[in-house]
Amino acid sequence: MLHLALKAYKHATWLELSPYLRQDQVNIAWCTVFLQTVSKAVPGPVMMLDESDREKHHWWKAKKWAYFNLNRLFIRHGNPSSPGKQDGALQFAKNFATTIAPEILKHYLQEIEKWVAKTSWLSRPCLSYVLVFLDESVRPKEMWVHLKPHLTNLVTHFVFPVLCLSTEDVEQFEEEPEEYLHRKLNYFEEASAPDIAATNFLVNLTKNRRKEVFEILKFVNAVVNEYEQSTDDKKNHIAKEGALRMIGTLAPVILGKKSPIADQVEYFLVRYVFPDFTSPLGYLRARACDTIEKFEQLNFQDQNNLLTIYRNILDCMADPALPVRVTAALALQPLIRHEVIRTSMQQSIPTIMQQLLKLANEADIDALANVMEDFVEVFATELTPFAVALCEQLRDTYLRIVRELLEKESKAGDDGEMYNDYDDKSITALGVLQTIGTLILTLESTPDVLLHIEAVLMPVISITLENKLYDLYNEAFEIIDSCTFAAKGISPNMWQAFELIHTTFKAGAEYYLEDMLPALDNFVQYGAPALVQKPEYVQALYSMVADMFTDAVEGGVERICACKLAEAMMLSLRGSIDSCVEGFINMAMNILAGQDVRIKSYKIHLMEMVINAVHYNPMLTLQVLESNGWTNRFFSLWFGSMSSFSRVHDKKLCIVAISALLSLNHEQVPASISVGWPRLLQGITELFRTLPLAMKNREDALRDDFTLDAGYDYADDDEWDERDVAWNEEEETASAGDDESPETKDESAAYLEFLNEEAQKFSRVIDDEDEEELGEDSVLLESPLDKIEPYQLFRATLLSMQQDQPQFYANLASHLSAEEQGLIQDILVKAEEVAQAQLQAQQAEAAANGGAN
Repeated sequence: MLHLALKAYKHATWLELSPYLRQDQVNIAWCTVFLQTVSKAVPGPVMMLDESDREKHHWWKAKKWAYFNLNRLFIRHGNPSSPGKQDGALQFAKNFATTIAPEILKHYLQEIEKWVAKTSWLSRPCLSYVLVFLDESVRPKEMWVHLKPHLTNLVTHFVFPVLCLSTEDVEQFEEEPEEYLHRKLNYFEEASAPDIAATNFLVNLTKNRRKEVFEILKFVNAVVNEYEQSTDDKKNHIAKEGALRMIGTLAPVILGKKSPIADQVEYFLVRYVFPDFTSPLGYLRARACDTIEKFEQLNFQDQNNLLTIYRNILDCMADPALPVRVTAALALQPLIRHEVIRTSMQQSIPTIMQQLLKLANEADIDALANVMEDFVEVFATELTPFAVALCEQLRDTYLRIVRELLEKESKAGDDGEMYNDYDDKSITALGVLQTIGTLILTLESTPDVLLHIEAVLMPVISITLENKLYDLYNEAFEIIDSCTFAAKGISPNMWQAFELIHTTFKAGAEYYLEDMLPALDNFVQYGAPALVQKPEYVQALYSMVADMFTDAVEGGVERICACKLAEAMMLSLRGSIDSCVEGFINMAMNILAGQDVRIKSYKIHLMEMVINAVHYNPMLTLQVLESNGWTNRFFSLWFGSMSSFSRVHDKKLCIVAISALLSLNHEQVPASISVGWPRLLQGITELFRTLPLAMKNREDALRDDFTLDAGYDYADDDEWDERDVAWNEEEETASAGDDESPETKDESAAYLEFLNEEAQKFSRVIDDEDEEELGEDSVLLESPLDKIEPYQLFRATLLSMQQDQPQFYANLASHLSAEEQGLIQDILVKAEEVAQAQLQAQQAEAAANGGAN
């Protein structure tokens, strides 16, 4: 009954505390029940059960919910610094923090004391909740004053033992190494584990109360010194492992900006960590590797120490114990930022990759895929000779994982453990695909190797798409994109992949068009000659665009993707897809003529679908617009929105389309719009006037994208304040309030404020969609438009008009202002300069080639 009552309270107060439950007497009554449950001695027969059965017993479940409810009351409802509290809730929080929360802490400390004295036992969830409460008591000054006097004892006798390996952990390390790894590496799944709660407490404590770092380091030093000085038969290996875990946890704080102790870390590692690389105990060898990884941002003074680490890590990668091999692999990854290590590694990188692949097949640890991906990127040159073999091994690893995934999927019921395992495999598979994608991009200069690799990867693409593994679609499409982009051509294997994409799209994956788009763009651009010969492929592409314009699809994002695909087709297949172009105009104009499109990016893409049609064939487009009575609507929209075409891509597209219209014989132009023809010249001068700024903006955006961060700094919240360096008791003032530093602000409150700001930003976007800006990054990276030089194109168009239709040209020019006529002269001068620059570049290239010959 108690168990059910406490669980009911949990659900009743999960989000809100009703005014009734906020009443002092009612709240005190409930909290009394919770605290009595926490303190209750569990009946003897229950304690005779084994640990897993004990945790499932109603008494321990009741205790679990008592701890949980007390924590939730404090964290969610009883913390005055949480934002968004109205008068009643705020008053409740103030009372709770000053009167009830200290009482909870007192009871928790009593339970900790019994646990430390081994006169009582605590279940894993109860241990975790106690640590979470301690964690939450670090920041608020009302609680810190009560917690601080107990801190040394808590860290030494409670937090440290929780961090240390249990007897069960050591057994698991030896007998079920893969299980051990999953539990120790998957922090998020183990978020409720006591050791993770203890780790979080230490991190929070040292970030918010810097002076405590020194106390903890004193303790760690005492443990490692005692270990060093003890005889072999007296060494406490478990304590040493726990001490290294503790100091590794604090690495971001110890190496933070202005840290007074960062320069002592190298000595600590050499003296206390290096010897454990060759310890007879596997868990100490694994911890040595892990500690090195945790201090990855340390800048070593002595390069020999780095090389010693590298040699030891390589030895550990061949260790008999699986957890040692995996932690060694994870520690090797950050070492490649050091030049001396990269140089040493070049010789042995194929062997290292072999070891990593073997490891990936022994343990589905997704972090290993990240290591491989980094190595493939950094050591592309060294790995090229082994690329096909490497790809085959990655493929086999992926196929094995997917087959296991499919098998688990077919058996999966409501078994939560099964689902976790499924999820692990899915993440690992994702990592393998990303490594394959990185490998392909390093092979752009070796087309023959690429052809081999495309054949090797077809089973990867097939199994993913045919089995509808939606979580892996994006990476599968990226592989197709990488292959076709790197080859700048479409092989028979890749046409097979195109057919698979189309089948996948038609089988209910139309909302993945955004992920498919880069690959589809490559098929259109690099496969244009084959597409002209294959009308069924053109029809397949057209139907994908058309499907996105049916009533079933409402999202602007999906329609924008369809507009981009239509654009790719019209730019790359000029003269070959007249029937499609008519359909594209109808799709766009049915929306533009029938409704007011408020989302700016969507509206621009719809207009550009028609502008592309103008560039593709101006006469055909005018006929379609005329026959539907859309001509004036379209041109008014286009020229009324000219300032919205802000990107280089948009401006060039408008320039080529207007040039195509100006090239028409004016007698062919429908009378209804020929009166507006002078606006074409005015529009194009405006586009050229703003083009240089757009080009500069694009260069800036690209430069920002490709600027690599030269160094690494931990986040600002790891920065030490000068006040933190003084840490002896005499320098501290007695007042707890003085100990409060700007860093002790409530992070959960800050997070809620951040969410609030984001929500306001989002609502502003919804309210004012017209203000939305199109970034350069929303254009596909390469386009046939890139090859068109706008200044020379316009110059050629004008010269042709002056020659073939002098009267018509004079009439158009008479409508231009003096400023616009000046702009046109500037464009012609610029076109001449561009032509000269191109000629000089060609001559220089010819001279260089001649010299080489």
